[in-house]
Amino acid sequence: MFSPATRKSKYNALKGRNATERPPDSSPITPFGDNQIANRPKSGTPAPWVSRLSVVARLPSVKRSERMDDGDPIHPVYVGEFPQVVRDEQMNLLMNHVPGQVCIAGGMDKATALSWMIFGNRLFLWSYLPPASSNKCVIVDIPSNVSQISNVNRNSHLGSSWLLCAISWDDVHRNSSTMLGQLKSAGVLLCNQKSRAIIYWPDIYSAGGASPITSLESPEESGVWSPEHGWSPLNGKQRLSRHESTLTESSSFNSLIASAVPENHHTCIALAGSSNGELWQFNCSPTGIHRRKVYDGVLGSPSAGTDSGQLKGSKGYPRSLIWRSPFSSLGESKRQFFLLTDHEIQCYSVELSFTFQVSRLWSHEIIGTDGDLGIKKDLAGQKRIWPLDVQVDDHGKEITILVATFCKDRVSSSSYTRYSLLTMQHRSGMDSLSSVDLMHETVLEKKAPVQVIIPKARVEEEEFLFSMRLRTGGKPSGSAVILSGDGTATVSYYWRNSTRLYQFDLPYDAGKVLDASVFPSLDDNEEGAWVVLTEKAGVWAIPEKAVLLGGVEPPERSLSRKGSSKEGSTEDGRRNLTQVSGDAAIRVSSEAGITADRDKASGGNALRTAQDDEAEALISHIFHDFLSCGQVDGSLERLIKSGAFERDGEMNAFARVSKSIVDTLAKHWTTTRGAEIVALAVVSNQLTEKVQKHQKFLQFLAVSKCHEQLCSKQRHALQIIMEHGEKLAAMIQLRELQNMLGQSCSTGVSSKHSGSESNISGSLWNLIQIVGERARRNTVLLMDRDNAEVFYSKVSDLEDVFYCLDKHLDYIISREQPIKVQVQRACELSNTFATIIHSCMHYKNEHHMWYPPPDGLMPWYSQSVVRCGLWTLASLMIQLLKEYEIDLSDKSDVCSHLEVLADIMLEAYVGAITAKIEREEGHKGLVEEYWSRRDALLDSLYQQIKVFVEAQLQDAVEETQETKDVILRKLSSNLLSIGRRHEGYRTLWNICCDLNDSVLLKTLMHQSVGPKGGFSYFVFERLHEDRQFSKLLRLGEEFPEELAIFLKDHLDLLWLHEIFLHRFSSASKTLHVLALCEDGNSIPETDEEIELGYEEAKLTLPERKQLLYLSKIAAVSAGKDADYRTEIERIDADLKILKSQEEILELLPDDEEKQKIRKRLLPPGDLIRLCLKGQTVELSLKAFDVFAWTSSSFRKCNRTLLEECWKNAVDQDDWEKLYEISIVEGWSDEDALLALEKTVLFQASQRCYGPESESFEGGFDEVLPLRLEGMELPNLKDSASSVEAILMQHKDFADAGKLMLTAVMLGSAQVDIGGQDGLVVME
Repeated sequence: MFSPATRKSKYNALKGRNATERPPDSSPITPFGDNQIANRPKSGTPAPWVSRLSVVARLPSVKRSERMDDGDPIHPVYVGEFPQVVRDEQMNLLMNHVPGQVCIAGGMDKATALSWMIFGNRLFLWSYLPPASSNKCVIVDIPSNVSQISNVNRNSHLGSSWLLCAISWDDVHRNSSTMLGQLKSAGVLLCNQKSRAIIYWPDIYSAGGASPITSLESPEESGVWSPEHGWSPLNGKQRLSRHESTLTESSSFNSLIASAVPENHHTCIALAGSSNGELWQFNCSPTGIHRRKVYDGVLGSPSAGTDSGQLKGSKGYPRSLIWRSPFSSLGESKRQFFLLTDHEIQCYSVELSFTFQVSRLWSHEIIGTDGDLGIKKDLAGQKRIWPLDVQVDDHGKEITILVATFCKDRVSSSSYTRYSLLTMQHRSGMDSLSSVDLMHETVLEKKAPVQVIIPKARVEEEEFLFSMRLRTGGKPSGSAVILSGDGTATVSYYWRNSTRLYQFDLPYDAGKVLDASVFPSLDDNEEGAWVVLTEKAGVWAIPEKAVLLGGVEPPERSLSRKGSSKEGSTEDGRRNLTQVSGDAAIRVSSEAGITADRDKASGGNALRTAQDDEAEALISHIFHDFLSCGQVDGSLERLIKSGAFERDGEMNAFARVSKSIVDTLAKHWTTTRGAEIVALAVVSNQLTEKVQKHQKFLQFLAVSKCHEQLCSKQRHALQIIMEHGEKLAAMIQLRELQNMLGQSCSTGVSSKHSGSESNISGSLWNLIQIVGERARRNTVLLMDRDNAEVFYSKVSDLEDVFYCLDKHLDYIISREQPIKVQVQRACELSNTFATIIHSCMHYKNEHHMWYPPPDGLMPWYSQSVVRCGLWTLASLMIQLLKEYEIDLSDKSDVCSHLEVLADIMLEAYVGAITAKIEREEGHKGLVEEYWSRRDALLDSLYQQIKVFVEAQLQDAVEETQETKDVILRKLSSNLLSIGRRHEGYRTLWNICCDLNDSVLLKTLMHQSVGPKGGFSYFVFERLHEDRQFSKLLRLGEEFPEELAIFLKDHLDLLWLHEIFLHRFSSASKTLHVLALCEDGNSIPETDEEIELGYEEAKLTLPERKQLLYLSKIAAVSAGKDADYRTEIERIDADLKILKSQEEILELLPDDEEKQKIRKRLLPPGDLIRLCLKGQTVELSLKAFDVFAWTSSSFRKCNRTLLEECWKNAVDQDDWEKLYEISIVEGWSDEDALLALEKTVLFQASQRCYGPESESFEGGFDEVLPLRLEGMELPNLKDSASSVEAILMQHKDFADAGKLMLTAVMLGSAQVDIGGQDGLVVME
């Protein structure tokens, strides 16, 4: 694949297949020469037939050192040897055959994490997740009739011509051993591509299920013709002979997928794509295999590319089958799968039921004339396009296709192959469409432009192209692995608008790469590292860091338009990518920007510079000298110059040295005794050595005066260093706890609740395994280590214990386990957490002088990941107490452990909240979470305490209240302490009420004080809710400050308290405010408050009037002062507004709106608008009444509303009609007076401007005068400046204006109506 783009003849291709000849440049091999049969060539991988493949001899030094972050970061990492039985079988095979004639089959199944290899007629299967020491290998025999057929043409580019699918029968609720890659039940389906034979093992892990079920190709499939009967059945040797003679002519299976059938024991359905365009289905069960052809001719159209000059291609399609969702869910009735043809992707659906019907849903053309839908064909220089393989991401949303394009340079006439990746994604909204609609819709769209992997590569035979396979889903995110038939594996990664390639490379005598997969991450939505299965050198991993730092741009070829593919360019293209990886690393590290992905690959060391590494090395060197001679002369100045004090936090050089001390890997850990490792003295010795060395490091900081420098300038770094000591102390206690639990299990103490191996091992041991497994998968350098070894070594990552429990508790404590087992395992985990936290606190208390000032620093056990882990376990224990029938002894154990767990969890919340407050960060959400979880814990515990009280009361001699109180007081003492320290006021209140102990209540009120009154405020609220007002006020006499805080929010009691204190003036103001409040007390702030009865608690209008009268009485009682008269007048005005509201409501029609506002206190503005909306004479006049008793400022601010009232008043009478009547009847002065007195204008003028008019704080003429004397007529377009100006805007003013003005002036008594000349009409 990385060979130069030169034309390759068939002779060279065939010659490359012969192992005895010198291979082509694309397949480097160690020459045999004199070392042809030697145990060890001078270079390369050792011969596999020696006692053990000595790959460790070539491993980077990091594998033998104490540091996990040393070594060359761009090389693959050896993670595991083959199981010994596999190595023995391989050794025998290679010793008995010529090396060139040996073809080893193998692969990796991502869904089940199984690796497999075939030697002769034996199939070996093992998980590639556990370390080799604890890995179990399953061996099954391939039936002889299948293996004989399959031996034909075994050296083809198809490799071994075997396809394998593994089906896990384990339930969705798997235990920890299943999650760790240790399957309990799995079926295996093996298919030979050439012979099309199918072998099915229902369960390779059970004795009965390991018997194979075979299905050979039928005569109808093979195409053998009989003159008499059409199809002639063949038997035994005849059929085998016919297979051998026609194998090269018959079609082969290109791809195989399988899925378990729900609710059918050991039953699965498999689908295979044939190279002649057929789709086959196999229904496999312990009773047999039923095979049938479900589709014929799935290609649908001729192959892409029609140029007569292109390479002649075989049928070869469909190429690939793959499930849309790689991981099936329990109980699903249908599954969708994709099929890759020569020009499109087709989607099918298969029913996982009795019918097993397969139906086509849609198809999408990826190679056609529209480049927006995929790859555009028939471009200049483009001769043919091959879709080679397809992969789908774990979510079934993104589809990646490997494509090869045969091109010809029109200038130099040179031919070359371009390899690229096409990434498609589902368009939004497609999942909601029916199958009929999908057939007419464009389902897929390009996620990104086509990613060119190699622009110009050597032209290969079509058979070689079809041997290429694609793998996706590993780190870095978005990377892909391309496997080729010559045994190479290349990682492609798109970074900074260019493609980077990393070739997995081992010496050629290590054999080919059989397959690649991904270490499944235990974290949600996280990819794992790439893992590679080699032919002879075991299992290797490709770290993310290696891809990022060691990846190079695609090798430059000489097929530019200026040159041709001569020998010189061929030599340039022949270079192996890993040979230039050193230059690549230099080039990459010299780039200015460092991306977040690279930071993540470097273990989170964001922006780690060379100066940081130099400072860390200098600290290590000086510390080593201190350990040797105890001298640190001049070290502080050297460290300051080196920049060791310039960084804070985890990036600080001192913190990194401390981390390296506590995370040191042991040199001589045993990895062969499994769970017994925790009982070995090496564990204790290793941890003890770390404690001693870390203590020496602290002494070094003190002697060198670095501690003082860190304490003043890098407090966070110093805290991290001290926390490393805490975690070491906790790890030692965990080891002691695990030893104790292991001894208890071995002596049978806990065996009464154990019904399986997982139960015997204990929940702590399962948690250790999960934490170690997560660390191994996230750090591939640790993959060959035991889980327990990794756990006890990665001390600084102790938080992972809480993270793994939060994410994987269902694996550790399964709901399928007996309730007693669940209780036991939950209590064991609770004890584990308590041991960790208490050990850390004990260490902190003993070394408190070493710690920096804590301002703004959050302890590690107060971090979110720790709190979430604690809460997850606490929630499970609450659920066990609530939903299950547990005997009292077990319930007592759960409660006692839950009390301890609640205490440490709430203390963690306090530490987090305190740190956020000190850093002035937002903490409202955290405080609410703390309150919620605190109340849930304390309420659950108190409910169980009451159950225990009733149980003990039944066993008591006398069931008296006094006996009950004694029992309750004793059992609730610990809970009372927790509630007092964490403001669990509801629990404290319930305990005091159930004990009926007022002394205890007052004691707690004195002890629990806070910014808002503390527990006292809560007690007052409860008494207020129970309407025990007198008790509240009497109790408040002992807590005057707390009562004052409470009464500020409860005006309905504040005035009583003020009258009791003879503060009548304050009581009057409180009553006045209370009468005019929206709800008579305070405005509800939440929907919950409204639901609790605030709507019903609102004061009625008569009740508000009573409060105003009380306010007036209190004001009078207070005596006359400067504000006395104003206060009385304001109260009277408000009383009149209330009266006006009552009258207005009486005038309104009975409708839904009136019912809504019937009991509400309406603001004056709303009352006035209500009057205007009514459009009646009475309501029009009531609007002026409301205006009169509001304040002067209200009238000024609502002048526009006042003008609307006058406009509404003039509209109440028909002035045009009045004018016509006055003309026709010839009104006299008396007639005019009588007629105008009945108009609304007259009455409104009399109410606002008459001699007997009343108002509060001034009159209406201050806001809107009746007339503007001595001024010109205002512009009608301007805002009205007087009542007269408003009237002049009326439509009838031209005719009846004199009558209007006369009515207004008569009402205000500004016209002489009894003078000598009688009535004077306004001009």
